[in-house]
Amino acid sequence: MKQLSLLMMMSSIALLAQPAKLTLVDDWKVQVEYKGKLGVVDISQPSPFTVKNERYDQMADYRAAGGGWTRGTALRGVKAQECTTRYALKPETLVIKSSDKADAVIFEDGKDYQLTPDWATVGRLPDGRIQPNQPFFADYIYVKLRIDAIVLTKSGDYAVRLGIPHPANPEQAELQDGDTRLANIWLKGDIKKLTDENLFPILENEYPEKELSGPNPAHKLLPKTIKKLESGEPIKILAWGDSVTVGTFVPDWEKNRWQNQFVTRLKARYPRANIELVTEAWGGRNTDSYLAEPQGSRYNYQEKVLGQKPDLIVSEFVNDSGFNQEKVDRQYGRFLKDFKEIGAEWIILTPHYVRPDWMGLNSEKNIDEDPRPYVHALRKFAQENQVALADASLRYGRLWRQGIPHSSLMMNAINHPNTLGMKLFADALMELFK
Repeated sequence: MKQLSLLMMMSSIALLAQPAKLTLVDDWKVQVEYKGKLGVVDISQPSPFTVKNERYDQMADYRAAGGGWTRGTALRGVKAQECTTRYALKPETLVIKSSDKADAVIFEDGKDYQLTPDWATVGRLPDGRIQPNQPFFADYIYVKLRIDAIVLTKSGDYAVRLGIPHPANPEQAELQDGDTRLANIWLKGDIKKLTDENLFPILENEYPEKELSGPNPAHKLLPKTIKKLESGEPIKILAWGDSVTVGTFVPDWEKNRWQNQFVTRLKARYPRANIELVTEAWGGRNTDSYLAEPQGSRYNYQEKVLGQKPDLIVSEFVNDSGFNQEKVDRQYGRFLKDFKEIGAEWIILTPHYVRPDWMGLNSEKNIDEDPRPYVHALRKFAQENQVALADASLRYGRLWRQGIPHSSLMMNAINHPNTLGMKLFADALMELFK
């Protein structure tokens, strides 16, 4: 709806001389101290949304294995792209029935169907009363995500501005004339009270860009790319990755995918640039998957990556995040050798932050340092082999300082970034070309 409003708000936040200090004084009350001024504000509890007689054509069979969002039919209210938002459903309110009539059969959880309560999916049980291809109806209550703001008003008072709720990607609260945003309040799902994890004071207004004392990194690491960009000689850029590079889940994706944003900004930086952008990406897969595909396959590495004969390859593989240093050195070392043989230069994109528990995180605050061994391995590999590295992970790791919980950018509530999330990749790439 307002995909870029968050970007505009980020740039308009005044740089605070000092951050506000927030202290919980009750379940839903926050004491604010800013420049010696004390005050208390009330935070509105997450508003429940009631659904009645929501019709489904059939119920998927229950699957005990796999992610919770795959174990049955997902309730639409908590849908986050192809997944669901965890803990948004109030499971005790769910009623599954045969029709929207007063005499409807009420089906039983654990007998007729199996509810996965945290992920809000229902799966048909083989010995139950729900038949294959039988329509069913659902009543339930759920809570959308919300990001409120604590502001200092033009009159010098503290106030709360309500954010725009959404099942997965809530927008920050819009400011009124004269407001200064002091903090954001992250209301994630059906929480019973506020904790420190919900309080995001604004510590910085934007990512602290590095100042260069000499030529930009691309002059050293990507000399052929720079020469072609500056001269106007045709240059082919290959974006190679997984579902984040597929990126068609982003609104207006032909403009807002990370690779499209990157190329648009390259053309602005180098007015004579004559760029052909090619995307080669495979959702749900990683570099192992490409290497395992036989000749003639839609995703064969030799044909679809090397065979493109690109001038510049930009690789993004969050799905390689399970790799350790040895695997990165071996596999990425092979890629470096192959790319040199075809005369291509290379930029490695470090991955974005994803669902916190997938990263071993128990918080979305104080997470500047990416804990994944893969990210550290990429940094070490790039430095030792003089490969250009666009470190998007660093930018994601500081979002909390800007009052932004990184999971609020995931369109599927797991690992698919929205437009702002894609912009952070482009920002990291353009840092090489400053």
